Amino acid sequence: MRRRSWWPVALAWGLAGLAVLSGVPSFWLLSRVWFEGSTEAAPTFATVGPVALTVVSAVGVGALVASRRPAHPVGWLLLGVGLAVATNSLVEPYAKYGLVTRPGSLPAARYLVPIVYSSYFVGLACAGFVLLLTPTGSLPSPRWRWWARVAAAAPVLTVVGFGIQPDPLAPDYIGNPFSVPALAPALLVAALAGIAVIMAGLLLGAVSLVLRFRRARGVERLQLRWLVLAAACASVLLLIGLVAVFLAKDGLVLASLALCLALLPLATGAAILRYRLYDLDRIISRTLAYGLLTILLGLAYAAVVLGLGGLLPDSSSLAVAAATLAVAAIFQPVRRRVQALVDRRFNRRRHDAARTIADFSDRLRSQVDLGTLTGELLTVVDQTMQPTTTSLWLKP
Repeated sequence: MRRRSWWPVALAWGLAGLAVLSGVPSFWLLSRVWFEGSTEAAPTFATVGPVALTVVSAVGVGALVASRRPAHPVGWLLLGVGLAVATNSLVEPYAKYGLVTRPGSLPAARYLVPIVYSSYFVGLACAGFVLLLTPTGSLPSPRWRWWARVAAAAPVLTVVGFGIQPDPLAPDYIGNPFSVPALAPALLVAALAGIAVIMAGLLLGAVSLVLRFRRARGVERLQLRWLVLAAACASVLLLIGLVAVFLAKDGLVLASLALCLALLPLATGAAILRYRLYDLDRIISRTLAYGLLTILLGLAYAAVVLGLGGLLPDSSSLAVAAATLAVAAIFQPVRRRVQALVDRRFNRRRHDAARTIADFSDRLRSQVDLGTLTGELLTVVDQTMQPTTTSLWLKP
């Protein structure tokens, strides 16, 4: 058996640890920038939490995939996404503190100005390649090679284009030491074109996944179903975030965005490492069943409490006790009915297997011929378990 090389494991988890540990000085610098008179809002868990969750999920899954499958590029790309976000989270407050809050207090703050914000585009470019190369690690077809080359050049143009601007995307930072005023206008256009390509890369990466899913068979299709589930959950979270924007609930917007960004790395890692591929139908059906069950029992509990509360205004404790007993009594019957309803729609194989076994149990009560029972038992096992071969041995 070939031994696994140790250096990809050490490199992957070392990069992941570096990205996570960078959050400590980042938060300290953000606190100092705000504490010493900055006009910006103070950093809170609602604002820092989504960034931290994105970094942890991306580098955690990336390190796991890269250490177990070093030849697969998606693990290293996920590490790139997490490192890009972590780098900007550290560099931005460092530059603000060293150039705006307390000028000259931090060394080399001016030389980090070109990295501010442009590292985000590097992370987005890596995310586009993650979508393009998942789950096999190769392009969907040779026809995508030209686009892969263009998408790889886009973040380079963006970083270089903004790196030589006098004030790259940040008017507070005066005096970029790498600025080249003569080339700045032309490279600014190139940088903006690179951003457009990066954004288009995210969209085309999603399109490539749809095309893969339509053509995929066997294990690859099972892998892609994890991403389909994550995309569906992310769509719901984005919808919640849009509603929260109109309601001016900033905390809910950031929370939904963070969960959306954390789901995709987790689904990508599960698909590449082939974790519980064959249990996905069961996971979906159980999630939907218990979600519906929670809503139904919550409504029933509220109805009983409000109903008895209106009839017996002085007996609120009696209403709560009655509602609790009613919910406990109907829990199992409602759970079975909801689970059967969800299985019929989302886990048809399990539903059909349960019906086949139930029908066989009914026939078993009235059947006495051993030869007929043997044939029916083998048929039921074949239909429910789908083994390669079936045989039955009876002790004489």
